[in-house]
Amino acid sequence: MTEVAMNRPHQARDARLMGSRPEPARSGSVLGLSTTGFHEIAYVEWGPEESEVPVLCVHGLTRQGRDFDHLAENLARRRRRVVCPDLPGRGRSQSLSDPGDYALPQYCADMNALIARLGVTQVDWVGTSLGGLIGIVLAGMPGSCIRRLVVNDIGPYVSSVGLLRIGSYLGDMPRSFVTLARAERYFREILAPYGELSDEQWRHITAHSVRWDETRHVFTMLCDREIARAFRNPWLVSLNLWKYWERIGVPTLVLHGAKSDLLTHELCDEMLERNANATLHRFEECGHVPPLFELQQIKIVTDFLADKRPAGPD
Repeated sequence: MTEVAMNRPHQARDARLMGSRPEPARSGSVLGLSTTGFHEIAYVEWGPEESEVPVLCVHGLTRQGRDFDHLAENLARRRRRVVCPDLPGRGRSQSLSDPGDYALPQYCADMNALIARLGVTQVDWVGTSLGGLIGIVLAGMPGSCIRRLVVNDIGPYVSSVGLLRIGSYLGDMPRSFVTLARAERYFREILAPYGELSDEQWRHITAHSVRWDETRHVFTMLCDREIARAFRNPWLVSLNLWKYWERIGVPTLVLHGAKSDLLTHELCDEMLERNANATLHRFEECGHVPPLFELQQIKIVTDFLADKRPAGPD
């Protein structure tokens, strides 16, 4: 008997367990345009649709928008509209035909298309890792619609140590798992820098990182392995976004995992020196990235987004 057949009772139970948490209020999609054609960008929404300034939450390199469920639920209770997209090649969004398009210019264009779909003139931005890089570029552009910016454990320069770690697990990324338990073990290992999470939180990460394939009877990864080619692109190898960082004129909060290998203490200091609109909060208990699951982490973000005073030094 094959391993897949032996595990089918567990697979059926696992499939039923997926999606047991509260769901977003709405979901939708918008068409992005790359060099080879159109692609669908999926997103979910929380909170009241009529909220004037939505919060746009953009995830990290291999992740997807449901990573923000805990933060989004909290903000929705405060009557904020929260929009959490899946970048192309992740989650429920379509993959790109040309892997060379998995780069910052494409991501910025896609997020601009989403903002246009929302029909708003301003957004508050919460960006984790890659999502933070996109936010830095957009907020540093003339005429930007970003009102307040949260950058989660990333800076205008990315260290080679962190890039090597991410690149190594991208190259070894499995395509599928026989059971959710095996998938969870994988995510617990590669996302260990998140810090101490509850079993429920690890299950949440896992459930939204894979999809049940009824035909093959496996859980498939919701991440296009071709995004690994981005590590051979010049925009990442010679990443330098200081010109955008220095032009950001809106209140900006930098979140730092004290054990991070992508955002060093020295880089944090330089970011504060080179932009007076920036403030920093450090979480001592985690590395890359603070997952924004726990109330103490969520409160830092929600308080900043609710504060109408300008950020920066007094």
